[in-house]
Amino acid sequence: MRTSGFNKLLPVFFGFFVMGFVDIVGIATNYVKHDFALSDTLANLLPMMVFLWFAVLSVPVGLLMNKIGRKNIVIASMIITAIALLIPLISYNFPLVLIMFALLGIGNTILQVSLNPLVTNIISKDKITSSLTLGQFIKAISSFIGPISAAFAAAQFGNWKIIFPVYGAVSLLSALWLASIKIDKEVVTNKGSSYSECFGLLKNVHILLLFLGILMIVGIDVGLNTTIPKFLMARCHLPLEKAGLGTSLYFAARTLGAFAGALILVKIPSQKVFLLSMLLAIVAFGVLMVSWGLVIILVTIFIVGLACANVFSMIFSLAIQKMPEKTNEISGLMIMGVAGGALVLPVMGAMTDKFGIIGGMLILMICILYVLGCSIFFYIRR
Repeated sequence: MRTSGFNKLLPVFFGFFVMGFVDIVGIATNYVKHDFALSDTLANLLPMMVFLWFAVLSVPVGLLMNKIGRKNIVIASMIITAIALLIPLISYNFPLVLIMFALLGIGNTILQVSLNPLVTNIISKDKITSSLTLGQFIKAISSFIGPISAAFAAAQFGNWKIIFPVYGAVSLLSALWLASIKIDKEVVTNKGSSYSECFGLLKNVHILLLFLGILMIVGIDVGLNTTIPKFLMARCHLPLEKAGLGTSLYFAARTLGAFAGALILVKIPSQKVFLLSMLLAIVAFGVLMVSWGLVIILVTIFIVGLACANVFSMIFSLAIQKMPEKTNEISGLMIMGVAGGALVLPVMGAMTDKFGIIGGMLILMICILYVLGCSIFFYIRR
């Protein structure tokens, strides 16, 4: 029997929920730091174990999709994610935590490279931006739930790590669900592009700027994910359990912003939304850096999350629309930019250890300024 269009959409878009599992790395880093008495510099190596793989695997996965298909790659990524999240059932020690974070990064890299192009197989070209934004909305819901789940598990069961096997089981069920449907437009070819052809796309100034934009916006996202609890503890003297909920507030704002963006981007050009979003983000982040009051800090965290909610999907869709015939290769390049999380966090950690929390925040300000400049460029060139 032919699978209905709606039944195809559900398992594909649920993949974005699984994609959001990687954001548990933010609050998990704070718990692991506490459990093993790590410094900021060493603790920030944990997220780097996740996001390093975006630099290593993104382009190879983008090329591999040409040979074995996007759907097969997505299913494999979910299985790897499930294996990673089940590791704490074996034992909880620092070496195994490093292995878990690495496998989580590998699975999420493969998922992000392959899932976005898979969406283009079931969605018309004129709805790509709003559809990818809807995917980010679903991912944001997952990200929002993560810190709350960890806090709930810690409070009710005395073990925050119980969330990992639950997430692992959901990942495995998602893989089985996707495997049960057929994607009609799935195209597999043995011809594929070479590495040189793929990286050669960066010679195009638009693709290069967007690639760096992805690197910076992910650095901002992961940096805030990890830093918000520490910022609230430093400025407002909150315990970790309460400070961690600041991350949930950030993701709540991203969730609301992604939902609004999925509606707004249907009617308003993405370049205009991109520019307005970054203008709002730079003002709110500036206020956040100089604030000490809890209410003002929480409000500005919410505004920054709201403003940055759709930036990733807008940058990604701008790149695909520039060269639609190279969707797999561009997807690999853009997701390689997610390694920004790996590059930004160690620098933030070193700056925080040397200059305090404001030193790390200055790195995020530099990232925001770049993305603002990128938005201005594409608004002028629209």
